[in-house]
Amino acid sequence: MSRWTCPRCDREFGRARQAHVCVPGCTVEECFAPWPEAYREIYDRLVDHLATLGPVHADAVGVGVFLKSDRKLAEVRPKARSLNLWLFLPRPVEHARVARRLPVSGDRTMHVIKLLDPADVDEQVCAWLDESFDAATD
Repeated sequence: MSRWTCPRCDREFGRARQAHVCVPGCTVEECFAPWPEAYREIYDRLVDHLATLGPVHADAVGVGVFLKSDRKLAEVRPKARSLNLWLFLPRPVEHARVARRLPVSGDRTMHVIKLLDPADVDEQVCAWLDESFDAATD
């Protein structure tokens, strides 16, 4: 997976001169520092699962961490009441764990899943991560 680094914000992207909002990046540690420890444990479980599928780039910014393969496959966003996992899937999913759905482009739909505990990264969430990874990898 070749990456392009924006010379203005020093963040990495899948395509040269990819459109984005130039905001300074930060580290994953800085992103999770003000939040409950469980949020970082949830994030680590998500990333550990994705690592079994192939290379994933973590783009940490102030609002969370964008997880990318060739394209963005997920966002992990800390919130006051939960850690929100935004999954980009090639189809809309109807499931009780999906708090919100939003069509984003073409056949991609963004799904918000609220995670409260590391155990919430279960077989169902991992299956959705698999699907999202496959759809984001060219």
